[in-house]
Amino acid sequence: MFFKLTAWLLAPFYLAALIWRGRKEPGAWRGLPERFGFGAALPAPVWLHAASVGEVQAAATLVAALRKRDPQLPLLLTTTTAAGLARARTLFASAGIAVRYAPLDLPGCVRRFLRRVRPHLAIILETEIWPNLFRACGAAQVPLVLASARLSQRSVRRYRWLGSPLRGVLATVAQVAAQTPVDAERFAALGVPPARIEVTGSLKADFTVPEAVLANGLRLRDALGAQRPVWVAGSTHEIEEQQVLAAHRLVRQTHPRALLVLVPRHPRRFAAVAEWLRGEGVSFARQSRAEPVADAQVLLGDTMGQLLDFYAAADVAFVGGSLVRVGGHNLLEPAALARALVTGPHHANAREILQALREAGGVRVVSDAAQLGRTVAELFADADARRQLGVNALGVVTAGRGSCARVIERLAPLLDRPATPSGTC
Repeated sequence: MFFKLTAWLLAPFYLAALIWRGRKEPGAWRGLPERFGFGAALPAPVWLHAASVGEVQAAATLVAALRKRDPQLPLLLTTTTAAGLARARTLFASAGIAVRYAPLDLPGCVRRFLRRVRPHLAIILETEIWPNLFRACGAAQVPLVLASARLSQRSVRRYRWLGSPLRGVLATVAQVAAQTPVDAERFAALGVPPARIEVTGSLKADFTVPEAVLANGLRLRDALGAQRPVWVAGSTHEIEEQQVLAAHRLVRQTHPRALLVLVPRHPRRFAAVAEWLRGEGVSFARQSRAEPVADAQVLLGDTMGQLLDFYAAADVAFVGGSLVRVGGHNLLEPAALARALVTGPHHANAREILQALREAGGVRVVSDAAQLGRTVAELFADADARRQLGVNALGVVTAGRGSCARVIERLAPLLDRPATPSGTC
């Protein structure tokens, strides 16, 4: 009852935020019926949920493994954001995998969703804890697995005040495949029975670069200028972009032809960032408009699903959400491309990955705009240093692979169990 009441109280605020976002983010309003649990009946024995672009990308490895195990297995993948939905459709449409928005965590929305999908197994990636959905899956006898699961210390502090109601919800989870021993301890502390927790690693470490990304990167690099120094600032946030631009101005003092590819984290901010760049007097081009970049200082990556291509085209990759206290974004994607990797100090979402990269000499960590600018300029001037940094980063990715196989091993008994009636709660 506590979570039902809380969800209903928060629902108007969520809807108001969705309406506001829809004014700036194309696609945010589309699929609104799906968010309320409506949509066509779509029975899918296995349902995966990946909140946004990063989780969707990680899901690709798991989807491939599930399909290899059973090529005819119907799958449904849900996501929360418009960018996540667009990326999922790009990755999975040709494989015949259904993609739609996840329902709001309201009892009625969840019940309608389960009645239409009737999953035999639910797999949620990384950090999503939805109390009403968890309870509904338990009532419908749908085993629920948290795969590549992680919890930051900040999340633990936030969840702990919920006390026994949350412990009751988490006790319904069938399995937790945690990223690290620290994550495993945190889930146990919040109420998941320890016997149901195993450390399997991060699915993102199993990421392999699609050949299409490499080909796209080569084409992009030709368009950007094969002899021109290029760096990417990926998944950046407000205020952080100011630091990145300040760093780029420093870079251009010693590398006057250097190009910055700036890719904001949230598509709804693309237009605002373009206006800000114009106000800064920066010559820039917009990728969405295929504007020429020959005389531009900055290319604004205002398209969805191209960040990997930009990383593949770059000499240096800066991963955002790390000069501001957001918690950092995916370091493993540019590492898997063997790019010279630079990031800020704030990686609460992936401390262990950052530590492994630092120990291997696969990342440069900077604290502010000045240090970022100096570091990028130094790497532009030293091809051997760039190459070694990329090789070391790729070594960390290679050493961390195997998570997907361990997750599939945990899923096997649930995949092989006889189907039970679901979606009837």
